[in-house]
Parts: sequence; C-alpha cells; structure tokens
Amino acid sequence: MAFTKLSVQTVGVAKGTPTTSKTDIDIWAVFRALRDTRSLFGLRPGHVQTLQAMLSFLKPGHGDTVFASNAEICRRIGGIDERTLRRHIDRFVALGFMARHDSSNRKRYRVKSSAGQSISFGLSLTPLLTRADELLSAAQDLENARRDRVFLRKKILTRLAHIDEADPENERTLQVRRILRRKLSIAEYRALFDELDAQCKQMSTAVDAPETTQLPANDGQTARHHSKSEKEQKDLESQSDSQTPSVQTLTTVCDQATSFATGSLRNWSDAERHARTLAPMMGIHENTFESAARKIGSRKATCAIFVILQMSNRIRDIGAYFHSITLGRREADFSPKVLLERLSRTGTAPA
Repeated sequence: MAFTKLSVQTVGVAKGTPTTSKTDIDIWAVFRALRDTRSLFGLRPGHVQTLQAMLSFLKPGHGDTVFASNAEICRRIGGIDERTLRRHIDRFVALGFMARHDSSNRKRYRVKSSAGQSISFGLSLTPLLTRADELLSAAQDLENARRDRVFLRKKILTRLAHIDEADPENERTLQVRRILRRKLSIAEYRALFDELDAQCKQMSTAVDAPETTQLPANDGQTARHHSKSEKEQKDLESQSDSQTPSVQTLTTVCDQATSFATGSLRNWSDAERHARTLAPMMGIHENTFESAARKIGSRKATCAIFVILQMSNRIRDIGAYFHSITLGRREADFSPKVLLERLSRTGTAPA
C-alpha cells in the first residue's frame, strides 16, 4: 500500500478552534468555473455532479479534505455505483484537481495531537483551489468568446436585413441563414460578417451612383430632354398629391410619429424631414427611402413612414414592409388616404 505525503496542520486545541484554509478562495466559484470549462478537460456532466457532491461535505473552517465514505458520496450523488465513483475520482486525480491521502486501512478521518497538530486521511481538494486562477481565467475566456459570437451574430443579422430591403430575392441571404443554424467559431462569424458588409457597401455604392444618360447631339434635344423629365416629375408629384392626405390629417392620425418630432410639423417639408429622421430608427436604410421617394413621390413615401410607425406593433419586419408597399409588388395597392381613414375610424389598419 502506497502512502502519500501528508501535511501536518496546527489547530488551537485548548480553545477548540477548527482548522482554517490559508486562502479565502470561494470554492464554489472555482467549482462553477470548472463546470463551465469542463469540455476543455474532457469532463462529462457526471464528473461535475460527483465533484459537487464531494464539495457539499466540506464544512467552513474545517479544511479542504473530504472524509465521507464512497457509499455516502454515492448516496448524495443520487445512487451511482462505487465503480463509477472510483472512475470519477481517478479522473480528477489524473487531471490534478484532487489528491488521495490514504490511511493504512483506507478509512478517511483526521487525528490530532495534544500540541494541536493534525493529520488528515481522505480526498484532498486543495489542488483544485491551487488552480483557482487558471480555472477562473479559462471560464472568463469562454464567456468572452460567447459574448463575441453573440455580438457578431447580431451584426450579421443586421447586414442580412439591409440586403433583404434592397434585394428581397437575394439567394445568398438564405444560404447565410442556413449557416447560422450551426454553432460557428468566431473566425467563421467574422468571415461571414466581412462578406455581408462588403456586399452592403457595394449595394450602397450602386444606389448612390448617378445614373448615366446618353447626351443628345444638340442643344435642342437637351432642352427637350429636360422638359420631358420635369414634366414626368410634375406628373408624379401631381398623382402623389391626389393620393396623399393633408399634413394635419397625417400628423393627427399618426400620433406615434408626431410624438417623436422636436418641433411642430406645419407643412410637407417638415413632415418629410421628420420622416427621413425616423426611417433609420425604424430599420429602413436611407437609400431605400430615397429610392421610394423617387418612385412614388416624397409625400407618399413620407406617409408610408408615418403609417408604418403607427402600425408597428402589427408589422413583423418594418424594413421589408416599407420596401413592399413603396418599391415592391404591393406598391400599386398602397393608398395613404385609405389607410389613414381606417386608422382614424378603428385605430388599426390591415398590414
């Protein structure tokens, strides 16, 4: 039978004071750190349950040695067999988290001398406490990595939403969402974000780029071209005016948007300026609003912002809904006057 080297501790026998640990380490904090990092050491949930049961036998101020028998430890764990317990103990000893101090008869106990010295025979958890800094640092690293993954995932989802607004039929966004169902490493998350960020910048540049027009051969054609463009814009504004309500009606019915205004909204210029401020707050890219204003008119696009904010609790994806009623397939059916009339009567409108 092999014996390990024992430490001899001194206690105040005359006063009956118990043995105290040399450090004030919170052993349960160390346990939680090992529990969270168990995969790094190849430990399974059963190992963690065994260690938790063993820690429950320790009493404050009575050292870090477990004196309970294997049978008692098995009962506290929940009835596992002793062979499993011995395997778990062997694993902790091999990893350097536990040490055996065996007596001649394999019993676990403590003996004290009249001088106050004591010798403990049992399962010492002192090595676990000795490695407290290592375990706490490893647990913090894992938590930091988890938070970074969550942060990068949210940034990726934001970029996906922007791409969906500009290009709802983009197939790459569907592929990325399938990839996000798996647990990815930080490097993989960063690679996906860089790809989507570059795509968003490319799309933004494409939207902001001025449209190239072929110059006419003479000044007469230039004048006719400008005249035709101005006439088309006037026709669009005239059609938009016939489908939009008054500013007073818009601001009265859509009180949610009006409540965010820093000043009074007296005319369409004030309302449009306020809509341009609200759009990014609602998740609508400013380029998307500009495209909508060019296609259906600035007043109608402004009405869309006010109405959508009023119905925001019933709209799942505000950016996609704005794109649909201003630039998508539902643009022809979007009538601000009709929606405002329904809102003024019932307080709700169909989304």
